[in-house]
Amino acid sequence: MSRSLKLCSRYIKVVKSSLLRHGFPSQKILAETLGISQSTVSHFLNGKPVDYLNFVEICHYLGLSWQEVADLEVNLAKITISDHRGSPSTITPQLELALSTAGYQIYTDTNKYLFESDYLILILSEQTVLSELIIEEIHLAKQLQDNNSGKPFILPLCINLQENTPIPYDLLASLRNIQPWGWKGEKLEIVITELLVVLAQNLDHLPQEHQLAYQWPQKQPQIKPNLPLASAAPEIPTGQVELSSYYYIERPPIEARAFTTITQPGSLIRIKAPRQMGKTSLMARILSHAQQFGAHTVVLNFQLANQKLLINSETFLKWFAASISLELGLFNPNKFQEYWQLAEIIGSNQCCKAYFEQYLLPQLNTPLTLGLDEVDRVFGCLEIADDFFGLLRSLHEEAKRNPIWQNLRLIVVHSTEVYLPLDINKSPFNVGLPLELPEFNQQQVKKLAQRHQLDWQDTEINTIIELVGGHPYLLRLAMYHLTSRDLTWKQLLTQATTEVGIYADHLRRHWWNLQQNPQLLSGIKKIVTSNIPVVIPAIIAFKLD
Repeated sequence: MSRSLKLCSRYIKVVKSSLLRHGFPSQKILAETLGISQSTVSHFLNGKPVDYLNFVEICHYLGLSWQEVADLEVNLAKITISDHRGSPSTITPQLELALSTAGYQIYTDTNKYLFESDYLILILSEQTVLSELIIEEIHLAKQLQDNNSGKPFILPLCINLQENTPIPYDLLASLRNIQPWGWKGEKLEIVITELLVVLAQNLDHLPQEHQLAYQWPQKQPQIKPNLPLASAAPEIPTGQVELSSYYYIERPPIEARAFTTITQPGSLIRIKAPRQMGKTSLMARILSHAQQFGAHTVVLNFQLANQKLLINSETFLKWFAASISLELGLFNPNKFQEYWQLAEIIGSNQCCKAYFEQYLLPQLNTPLTLGLDEVDRVFGCLEIADDFFGLLRSLHEEAKRNPIWQNLRLIVVHSTEVYLPLDINKSPFNVGLPLELPEFNQQQVKKLAQRHQLDWQDTEINTIIELVGGHPYLLRLAMYHLTSRDLTWKQLLTQATTEVGIYADHLRRHWWNLQQNPQLLSGIKKIVTSNIPVVIPAIIAFKLD
């Protein structure tokens, strides 16, 4: 990979004349002073490409701004910088200044300008990784990539992230295949310089082999039957509640029914709830229970499916089957191809069924429990949804007559309602055990408060429920900040609906989603601006709910 810069032609004479002014009567003396070859200095002064570090160092000794004299005129990319959750990172203002000085158009309003941007730079700090809105921006960027020649390119910059920094599962899943860079207090000029080189060369990613390369933490499932002591430190709410967490609150009889069902042959469990209501946390506990009864378990998050995989059913089902095989360590390219070579004749559903029935399941000596998370991803692709969900329903029915399929147990997790024209006889959404997660009731809120060592009486409990309902994440967020003593009860109540409140990011995400859906925005405006009941189209009410 070429990593070099060159002088803009109009600055060559200016730079050569500056040698004497800065005490360098010849190229040789400058080269010796800097400890680089004379040929490098000569190339620099004559407008030929040189290594970017040498370019920057020479400019520094000559008192020049390298951003101004470098040949970057052809790189006028539009860049959106995303930095959410409270005050901007210390790097953001300096990054904006450096990039705009280099001639790039810089935006910070992702909702308005991401559609026309060439790059999305994600500033990921301990605060911003918790932002709900950043997930929405990544998903939108990936959708735009398919319609805009792969743009905007996503460049994640991790600022002072330690190895043990908790990163939400959704964020890791969305960025797992995208190389991030990390900065932990070194000279900020290094990050800016390196980033400018990437932009100058119009690269679509941050180089993996670079000194700034950062590795995402490997978030492995934890199987710990014993809970921590009640004195456990408060946990930052970051998505899935770990299996060992003291702060997981059960909602009887949901867990007990799920644990009983998942050990039954050919079982199917459907979990539905809005974001951050505990779907993934519940799924993790069901899978852990299945493991304790000897089952193989695989979690497949549908957000990991690139947009190009959602072209047609065959491509998607290949991804589905291959991903599960890889997780089980049973992927064999030749075997895989053998089962899919008849796709044009018998169809991709039949190929996928045969692959599981004749190859994958027979190799396992215990049941296989699949956790399918974020299946909403395919709701927008009618062909894929119709075929895939028809396949799941078929496999569930096969378990009633074919012993091999009794070893497959399914957990299907989704956030939004299924408003697809699926054949009632082909849909998995009207069979199996349906679990719709409710909000916490008053007793569960009190139990959660006690685990945070908050001595709340009915007055405080009723007040917080009036503010956020029984929403698990919003409750835990409030209790975390109150327990950590960086927020008082009075501040929580007075700031909750403002830009400085702890729920600002949550509210921005809802506002973002409404702006992406004009019909929903119109519907919610009609509702909140009226003092009497209003009539809106049924499908709008359905989606808003």
